[in-house]
Amino acid sequence: MKSKKHFFDRETVLAPLLVLPAGLYIVLFVGFPFVMSFVYSISNVTVGNPNFKIVGFQNFTAILADPVFRTSLFNTVIFTVISVLLVLVFAHILAELLLRDFRGKWLVRFLIMLPWTAPIALGAVGFLWFLDSVFSPLDWLLRDVGLLGKPGALLGPASNLYWLGRPVLAMASIILVHVWRLLPLGTVILISGMNSIPKEIVEAAQMDGAGYFRRLFHINLPLLFPVIGVTVLFATFFTFTDMTVVWVLTKGGPPPNATQVLASLAFLTGIEGGDLAQGAAIAIFFFPVLAGLAIIVLRLVKKAIVT
Repeated sequence: MKSKKHFFDRETVLAPLLVLPAGLYIVLFVGFPFVMSFVYSISNVTVGNPNFKIVGFQNFTAILADPVFRTSLFNTVIFTVISVLLVLVFAHILAELLLRDFRGKWLVRFLIMLPWTAPIALGAVGFLWFLDSVFSPLDWLLRDVGLLGKPGALLGPASNLYWLGRPVLAMASIILVHVWRLLPLGTVILISGMNSIPKEIVEAAQMDGAGYFRRLFHINLPLLFPVIGVTVLFATFFTFTDMTVVWVLTKGGPPPNATQVLASLAFLTGIEGGDLAQGAAIAIFFFPVLAGLAIIVLRLVKKAIVT
């Protein structure tokens, strides 16, 4: 028994055993699906077709020539960039507020974290009712205050805005819901970063007469740059690869593909359409884009930490 205990106390034995579960998880649930997706993307595999043939990069050529793919790529970029920028701005505001003492702070923290703990599909269904074309309580509120539903109203004489039925409003709606979902994550990350800023530096700046904005742009943001980089990276990954919000709210509509993103297009093509090869080719397109972004952001973060 003693020899067995001594055996497991060795770093060369204990370290691999502790890393083994994580390694198995990465290999089985990340590595294997990625390899299969790449194999599918260079083949002609479809649902119900027993024949398997390597066709090279024909699927990639086909999707790049497809106007729906280009529209989805444009929508994905718009969706990601605006969502990440809004998350950064509002997360910083919330982090600033939550670092201060006020009554009911625990309740505010709970309400801010609620979107992250609740299933996103459940939250999206709630917003689906909130933005309904007929029974939207938001439209009711706008009508009640006179901004909608009568001649000369600021938002028009129609009784409803049809949030999910107009291209611009539909895109704005899915961005709103996605920002609501990611805001807790960004807030928690920025709070941890702000807590790491030495108070002596902030107090010295205040004694020297530095106002809020000078402290923000000359002290807080430069010191928070590594944390902001991590926030951007996580928010971009979650946004670029997400299809839940789009699928629940609009399913890529209103026609023609006004809110279609790459993740939903890959699902429609590969799963609902049965063309596993082209669906995999669309999904594989995520890899070079996100890998390149990760390399750039991590290098910038490393440079900021070193300097």
